[in-house]
Amino acid sequence: MPEKFELPESAKRVLGLELPTDPRWVDLTEMDLGEILTDHAYCEQKAAAFCMSLIQRYPDKVELVRELAPIVTEEWGHFRQVLAELDKRELPLGR
Repeated sequence: MPEKFELPESAKRVLGLELPTDPRWVDLTEMDLGEILTDHAYCEQKAAAFCMSLIQRYPDKVELVRELAPIVTEEWGHFRQVLAELDKRELPLGR
């Protein structure tokens, strides 16, 4: 079995990881990083859009709106980060 990559404890806390990352996963990502980044960008976009749709659907639920609003900002920020990674690698955002 391949040796596992071990993150420092501080990184595990930030990422919320409980188990070491299997190096085979890294090998798979290197095969088509563009596809993985594109998929990740769309996941971030969908998360932000879903929160926005809940806000639009339930504007009267003030507490819910207040909880979701920062999540929209956070997820859209993640989308922009992934988009920057795609740009840095000169990869398109496309499927």
